Amino acid sequence: MSVFAFLGTLLSHLADVIDPLFGASATAAAIVLFTLGVRLALHPLARSAARGEGARAALAPELEKLRRKHKNHPERLHKAASEMYAKAGSSPMAGCLPSLVQLPVFYVMYHLFATGSGGDGLLGHTLLGAPLGSRWADALGHGGAFGPQGLVYLALFALIAAVATWTYTRSRKAAATMPAPGADQVPGMAGLTKILPLLTFGTLVTAAIVPLAAGLYLAATTAWTAAERAYLTPLRTAKPTAKARV
Repeated sequence: MSVFAFLGTLLSHLADVIDPLFGASATAAAIVLFTLGVRLALHPLARSAARGEGARAALAPELEKLRRKHKNHPERLHKAASEMYAKAGSSPMAGCLPSLVQLPVFYVMYHLFATGSGGDGLLGHTLLGAPLGSRWADALGHGGAFGPQGLVYLALFALIAAVATWTYTRSRKAAATMPAPGADQVPGMAGLTKILPLLTFGTLVTAAIVPLAAGLYLAATTAWTAAERAYLTPLRTAKPTAKARV
């Protein structure tokens, strides 16, 4: 049994269980609950990533001192930075690996909801009359933007836009409290830092062109991510560390 078939079977069983509560929209509700369940199972990895971000933030001032001291000697900088991270019991990659581990899971779930592969008729179900396998363009052809199906998409877009706006606002506030990038950092990093928060709105564009099932997944997972990051903010906040020898 492929991983898609396995997840599709689990999703079908969940939909059967909650059918008395949600009726014809049970599969759509199962997608949301299933997504949140997987994100909850991955939460320990998110906590680990947040701790790693906090560790890097705490060491950032000392790393900047090392950059200034060894700006003309890359090898010395690398050695001194490695010793600093080792002394602090951290790593430049702290927080990155847990996030990378989650990517295959997100891909598998997105692929399942976008294609219905192994989903045993997953995309044949509906949400308030809108087929899970249809796209916004299909809804526009069946009653327009304010038709029965169109309203389902408008509600989905409103939710994703609200999450994206909240995430963007928090990202801008967080960026404003961070020190300005040094001249010796990666070229273009300052501009990239300004652009990244805008990418949260890319989910809105994606939801408009993928099947409704995938749109529901995107809405659920982005909402979870926003809430999770807010909850884990204290772990990502720089804490005082023993002063590194520079």
